Amino acid sequence: MPDQSYAAAGLESLGTPSLWAVTIAGVIALLVFDFVITRRPHEVSLKEALGWSAFYIALPLAFGAWIWSEFGSDRGFDYLTGYLVEKSLSVDNLFVFMLLLAAFAVPSPLAQRVLLFGITGALVLRGVLIALGHAALQILDFTFLIFALILLFTAAKLLRDALCGHDQEVDIDRMRSVRLLRRIMPVANRYHGTKMTVRVDGRRTLTPLALVVVAVLATDMVFAIDSVPAVYGITADPYLVFATNAFALLGLRALYFVLHAALSRLVHLTYGLAVILAFIGVKLALHWAHGIWSGVPEIPTELSLLVIIAVLTIVTVTSLRATRSAVPDHKDVIPKRR
Repeated sequence: MPDQSYAAAGLESLGTPSLWAVTIAGVIALLVFDFVITRRPHEVSLKEALGWSAFYIALPLAFGAWIWSEFGSDRGFDYLTGYLVEKSLSVDNLFVFMLLLAAFAVPSPLAQRVLLFGITGALVLRGVLIALGHAALQILDFTFLIFALILLFTAAKLLRDALCGHDQEVDIDRMRSVRLLRRIMPVANRYHGTKMTVRVDGRRTLTPLALVVVAVLATDMVFAIDSVPAVYGITADPYLVFATNAFALLGLRALYFVLHAALSRLVHLTYGLAVILAFIGVKLALHWAHGIWSGVPEIPTELSLLVIIAVLTIVTVTSLRATRSAVPDHKDVIPKRR
């Protein structure tokens, strides 16, 4: 079977060494800046969250406009579609982060520090998987088929969980990462600001903050396995795959505080993500089959973008309609998704 790599398709990756260096340096600079401004825990106001959210939405859109103008509409569509897929999956990440923050009773001023650790861990893990995925595409002819099967399996699992109404609450005592840490070191009974460890009775002790950070990083591993194949279903250019992941994740800290209440109302989001992942899985399978049988059709990126936008719009509207009469008893109570 012919090689289905990006180069074999007659395309050259946008990621020149200089562009990779500038992009990675920019991502690191933004992360460092976020850690600096969250060094002193504080309540995040809606005005502050909206400001940062606007910045982290304008930045990737401006980058997409540059891609479009410099490299053409095909690359522009690839980037925009990949970014939209990653952003929708990141919102699901955010919902799980919200559940973890509630389960660990994280004080509101510390929430953004926990989110930053989660975002940083997600970026690192996805960077590793992006590199591994690109290497696999170069040497294994059936990598696209493997990615397709991963996405179809994930879509089926999401749909099953949604239809069966599986409990979305987090039982921290059953989490393997938490149980392992508690076996290794004692755990303090209260938070100590942004400290991960403190000395109690002369003994080094973990704080609850360390437990929740490890739990968040553990969930990052699960999400990365789904996220990277999904965007490789849009473009096989590793630079665009990385850029879409980075831009989708960087704004999650601010977006959390903007969407905190709205997230709990997106009760049909799981159905939408299942449809999107299944659609991209079929797209990948067709792309793999097209390399063997030229008569097999492929799904163009433009159609993928329209399908993703339509699915997200539909599940958002139906979710808001389904929950318009629901009024939580307290702002910190998180309703279960159906």
